[in-house]
Amino acid sequence: MAIVVVALAGVVVAARARREGWAFTANAVAIAAVVVLVFGSIFPAVMPATDPAESLTIANASAGAYSLTIMSWVALILVPVVLLYQGWTFKVFSRRLRREQIPPSPSELAVASAATKDQPTP
Repeated sequence: MAIVVVALAGVVVAARARREGWAFTANAVAIAAVVVLVFGSIFPAVMPATDPAESLTIANASAGAYSLTIMSWVALILVPVVLLYQGWTFKVFSRRLRREQIPPSPSELAVASAATKDQPTP
């Protein structure tokens, strides 16, 4: 619990000092500490019930060996595909967009159109 309090105090101090990176890090530490405290206090139950005999434990919640084998093979095949797709989309969308490439908004078109109408024709 002391880690959570110290981390949250660090968030406040870092935010006031405009150190966003340290504030983010302290906030992440506080969140991780709360998660460890909550789930560590109910271990080995995943979902405790009022009757301890009916609680869902880690052993009861785990999948069978066959399911884990199938999911391991699926993950082994699909995770690289997803990572390659993410890399490809990053490459495609990482090109810098120049101002000339952005079409004008309708309000800018209306202003430009009004400005050309006000000019006398020779």
